[in-house]
Amino acid sequence: MKLYLYFSSTVVIIVLASCSLPGTPQKPQSDIGQVTQPQLRVVTLDDNSKIAMGQTIYVPIYSHIYYENQKEVLYLSATLSIRNTDLSNPIIVTSVRYYDTEGKLIKHYLERPVELGSLASTDFVVERTDNTGGLGANFIVEWIAKKKVSEPVVEAVMISAASNQGISFVSPGRVLKNHNNK
Repeated sequence: MKLYLYFSSTVVIIVLASCSLPGTPQKPQSDIGQVTQPQLRVVTLDDNSKIAMGQTIYVPIYSHIYYENQKEVLYLSATLSIRNTDLSNPIIVTSVRYYDTEGKLIKHYLERPVELGSLASTDFVVERTDNTGGLGANFIVEWIAKKKVSEPVVEAVMISAASNQGISFVSPGRVLKNHNNK
C-alpha cells in the first residue's frame, strides 16, 4: 500500500509540474533563433524635407581572418548594428550598402529609408558562409535627422564559434562625411 501511495503521489507531482496555468508564458526550448527584429517605419523623403544633420559612415567587415602564419582561415559572421543614442528624437537610416574587398557593391540592404526611434537599434547580418565580401569588405551607412540629435553608434560585431575555437571582436564605424543643415 505504501508503494502504491508513493507511486501515485510521484505521478501526480510530475503531471502537475509539467502543466502550466492559463496565461502563463512558456519558456522557449532554446534561445537559438528566438531573436525578433523590431518593425521599422518606412519613411518618404522629398526635396522639401528639412534635414538638420546626418552622416556617411564607413564600417570595416571581416568575412574571415588568418591564423597560423596565414595557413589557416577562420570564417566569421558579421552583424552591423545601428543604434540611435538620442533620448528623444528619431533618426532616419537612408542607406545601408555592403561592398567587397575591391570596392564593388554587393548588396543594398534597404529599399527605402527607415526611421529608427529614440534609443532604438537595428542590425544587418552577413552570414558566416557568405564570403563574397572578402577580407576587406565594408558597409557604408547613411543617416539623417530632422532635428539635431546625438550621433548614433554604428559598429560591426564579427564572431566565429567553430569547433573548440571561438573569437569575436567589434569594428567601429568611422565618419566619412557630416551632413549639416541642408
